[in-house]
Amino acid sequence: MDQKPRRDFLKKAALALPIVAVTDSADANAADDATEGSAESTPSWQGRMTAPDDGKRYGWFVDTRRCFGCHACEVSCKSENDVPLGNYIRQTTYLDKGKYPEVARLFLPMSCQHCEDAPCIKACPCGALHKESGGTVAIDYDVCCGHGSCVDACPYGAIYMDPVASQAVKCHNCYHRVESGMEPACVPTCPAEALHFGDLNDPQSRVSQAMQRAEDEDVELVQIRVEKETKPRMWFAGPAAAEIEKKLPREGESFSPEAYDIYNWKEGEK
Repeated sequence: MDQKPRRDFLKKAALALPIVAVTDSADANAADDATEGSAESTPSWQGRMTAPDDGKRYGWFVDTRRCFGCHACEVSCKSENDVPLGNYIRQTTYLDKGKYPEVARLFLPMSCQHCEDAPCIKACPCGALHKESGGTVAIDYDVCCGHGSCVDACPYGAIYMDPVASQAVKCHNCYHRVESGMEPACVPTCPAEALHFGDLNDPQSRVSQAMQRAEDEDVELVQIRVEKETKPRMWFAGPAAAEIEKKLPREGESFSPEAYDIYNWKEGEK
């Protein structure tokens, strides 16, 4: 792929930090005006919303019944993508339910949903957010201006602003691994085999087979915040998705260390 891996970009950005130019409000407003001015014709984001015609349709299946909150997916993700402390590309949210001695703890691993109708792509004024192979929503770090409107637009809180490069960061399905025939770093790291990724158009792919097994067991597959009409490509099995949805970040928010505060584990608290 023509875009540079984020790891390489951050190395260059760190060296050039004293002279990195930051887009000021005037530039940002000009970009907004340009976007609004073209609204009557073809939207500027239309081409970026279309994935390459390679016959693939990447998606996720998360079996929350198997997840036991070990955070291995988060650790591998941070290591693979140089995610700094206090920031997350993926995060597992806890929820304690019931009263002693009848108690339970639910876990919900979350990341970008790689929406078919991605609001972050529409909101991006500089054209950095786009669709890659299989519909992966990715960021071109040679183009991203650090406007931050994608953070405001994401209904899942899956994007954060990098404190060094002043650019948006999110899950990109580890495209640098996928194009080499490997899975995203979090998938093989999960000891419970709760995470499944692959081509939804291929009935023999691991994700398709895992979803089929769940359906054969009459397990309902659900998605989160479908009312946002973004057509997310992540499905969940188990009660955690419905129970924990209210605790997840929303537009203008990002995954936060506060999610691990013990006082936020209690049902009904955020």
